[in-house]
Amino acid sequence: MNHNDVLRRLRYALDQNDAGVTRLFRIGGLELREGELKSYMAKEGDEDFVPCPGRALTAYLDGLVIDRRGPRDPSLPAPPKALLDNNLILKKLRIALELQEEDMIAVLDMGGMDVTPSELGALFRKPDHKHFRPCGDQLLRNFLNGLTFKFRGVTGSSTD
Repeated sequence: MNHNDVLRRLRYALDQNDAGVTRLFRIGGLELREGELKSYMAKEGDEDFVPCPGRALTAYLDGLVIDRRGPRDPSLPAPPKALLDNNLILKKLRIALELQEEDMIAVLDMGGMDVTPSELGALFRKPDHKHFRPCGDQLLRNFLNGLTFKFRGVTGSSTD
């Protein structure tokens, strides 16, 4: 999934306005320039469309984690910087929304995907682990649709 789609779907699922989204970017360490959010929210093919870079989506997700869970304990070592992929997006959402395994499975079920606990666990393993499984676009899309249902009570998304 491209980062613009993830950002649009999350914004809709969590019912956030421009000010709320901009605030999360700021909390995550990225100050958006005027019009930048509008460009990220535009759909591919629109005149205003600008691809959302990984660092921007990372800042938004980090801002969401900090906003909902509080800042990280400064005495702990900083987590290693990892390439933003679907697995990391799913992990950051799990942390930010404080979702347990049962919650994740329920959200995926609401999104139309049946996942076992072992399949779910494989998504959160390190990439070099023998049971690691990459998170596909369809799984992430179903998860975001499930979040929309969980938080807004509607299926799908107006961003499709």
